[in-house]
Amino acid sequence: MTGRHCSLTRQPDPVLAPGLAAERRSALIGGRPMWVNGTVLHYHFFDRDSDGSVIAVPGTGETRRVGWVGAERQRNVVRECFAEWAGLGIGLSFAEVDDRSEAELRIGFQVGDGSWSAVGRDALRLGHNERTMNFGWDLTVPGERAMALHEIGHALGMLHEHQSPFAGIHWDDEAVYAELAGPPNHWDRETTRFNILRKLDRDEVNGSLWDPQSIMEFPFTSGLILEPEQFRAGLNPPGTLSPLDKEFVLRWYPPVGTRLPEELVPFRSAPLRLGPGEQADFRIEPRQTREYTVGVFGDGDAVAVLFEERDGVPRYVTGEDDGGSPDNATLRARLVKGRRYVVRVRLYSVRGSGETAVMCW
Repeated sequence: MTGRHCSLTRQPDPVLAPGLAAERRSALIGGRPMWVNGTVLHYHFFDRDSDGSVIAVPGTGETRRVGWVGAERQRNVVRECFAEWAGLGIGLSFAEVDDRSEAELRIGFQVGDGSWSAVGRDALRLGHNERTMNFGWDLTVPGERAMALHEIGHALGMLHEHQSPFAGIHWDDEAVYAELAGPPNHWDRETTRFNILRKLDRDEVNGSLWDPQSIMEFPFTSGLILEPEQFRAGLNPPGTLSPLDKEFVLRWYPPVGTRLPEELVPFRSAPLRLGPGEQADFRIEPRQTREYTVGVFGDGDAVAVLFEERDGVPRYVTGEDDGGSPDNATLRARLVKGRRYVVRVRLYSVRGSGETAVMCW
């Protein structure tokens, strides 16, 4: 039986300044959907009779209006899954709110519209009366809880695992198109291509290894995968958070105020709100002497300058204007263990809340 799959909506490609070095391009693309560590993500369940929209009825050519409000037992599944992600000890937290205007994540349960979610900060593009996440079937049915964990993974910035270029999957394309065109998904060819067959950019993926056990991996029936050979009979992830899922979110969202293992992100600041023309200093004490990338992430265009503190005096190391690239400026420098450095960030325009943070890796 064909699994119920998640269908993401295509978003505009990020506009990057021409001539960017490969390392900087990678940092910009990889960090674009991620939240500032320390953020509280507020979520809201649509709860009004007027919350709903008109959708097509597959195979009939007809349409009908279907509400977005879900039963309490379905909401409880989603609440439990938010708690499971938070229980990993990540630097994000979740809070349910009654006022949709206060929510970054707004959740509907429209039957017939499939399951999907905005990816990370793409949710901020949508209006307060629009869904950022939907569940199109009953999450209380055995085996369906995994879909709630999966969609929250998207909300954290994760993408589909089977689309990783590291997976090396060779599909029987026409068999995949035929499988997904039928129930329960009823996808057209472009939806199937975008969500299954298309390979992600190496800078977008959840990690440098394919994880067939990931919560972001789909199950697939026999005959769809030609290679690797061991998955010709089907791919059946367990529907739970895998060790690599946990590693990825802890790399991007380390526990606030906790010293991290060397292989994880060595520094990420808490969010700070800046207005146009305002600046703030972020201090870095490297754990080892080596070349580091220092990235500035937020809701505006920024100039970032790196100083080394010597005898209490800041000495210029390097600086970077983000060149008109959205939300990011990235520096590269050799930092010496035992010395203190300062990243001075100045915002010259703000498109969102003005939340700004610095990450060093």
